[in-house]
Amino acid sequence: MSDPGLALVTGGAGFIGSTLVDRLLAEGRRVDVIDDLSSGSLANLSDARASGAGRLTFHQMDIRSEDLVRLMSRRRPSVVYHLAAQADVRVSVARPHFDADVNILGTIRVLEGARAAGAERVVLAASGGTLYGDPDPALLPLAEDCPWRPLSPYGVSKKSAIDYLVAYRELHGLDFSALALANVYGPRQDPHGEAGVVAIFAGHLLAGEPCTIYGDGSQTRDFVFVDDVVDAFVRAGGRGGGEVLNIGTGVETSVRELYETMARAAGVERAPTLAPPRPGELQRSALNPAQARKVLGWAPWTALAEGTAAVLDSVRRTRG
Repeated sequence: MSDPGLALVTGGAGFIGSTLVDRLLAEGRRVDVIDDLSSGSLANLSDARASGAGRLTFHQMDIRSEDLVRLMSRRRPSVVYHLAAQADVRVSVARPHFDADVNILGTIRVLEGARAAGAERVVLAASGGTLYGDPDPALLPLAEDCPWRPLSPYGVSKKSAIDYLVAYRELHGLDFSALALANVYGPRQDPHGEAGVVAIFAGHLLAGEPCTIYGDGSQTRDFVFVDDVVDAFVRAGGRGGGEVLNIGTGVETSVRELYETMARAAGVERAPTLAPPRPGELQRSALNPAQARKVLGWAPWTALAEGTAAVLDSVRRTRG
């Protein structure tokens, strides 16, 4: 039998993962973190380690390791939150074998570990931005019945991970929820990742440096705050079995509007620098969260101005 008090978070030293760990500990859970620290950082877990009171256990391990199944079998978590991934689309294009190794074979290791542990459920961090490809803008915000047509190796690998979840549910009775995430932002976000535009803008604005917008800034994204996303993960630990659910706001925000919102909050009047558009970039994106509201009782609550102000405050504190 699994341990009903233990949750395991792969990628738990990352931006979203560490925020999830904080939330689980705050709710009284015991938490195991598995992270190889290739992109995550122990600094992200400093609050958790200080407040965990012996309820946090960190394991530095690659999810592709043969030791993973044995570790999970011994620890016996009841719920596995699988956030560890190769998450850079550009890396997936340059190194598709590596992307598949981490995101597909690594996910199979996690599923085998969950099965060996007698876990009740795996909750997967999927990618709403790549899962649906480049659909007709008239369909925005996209619902879950929109065809899955990923156009990058990263998107294909995350779709394959969902396919494996379905197979393990049918074959082994291991339940799952997959959360198709919009553009998640918040404190601890890596400004060097391709999805970290909020963190990038925050760093440049507070340093008095120009911010670059690629194209004319009219391209849109669905920006959803990390605390709201973590709430969806926690809810999915006990609801939404067998579901793939969009986690976003359903609202399109242009990159230029994002910049203007953050510049006002930072007290900066400088115009952004414009650069040529990046090839292959989606022009518009937004996810309809109606099904998550129905199944999980979840809805986003953090307004863009409030969330980006929290990022600016976090960067200020980090810089002292």
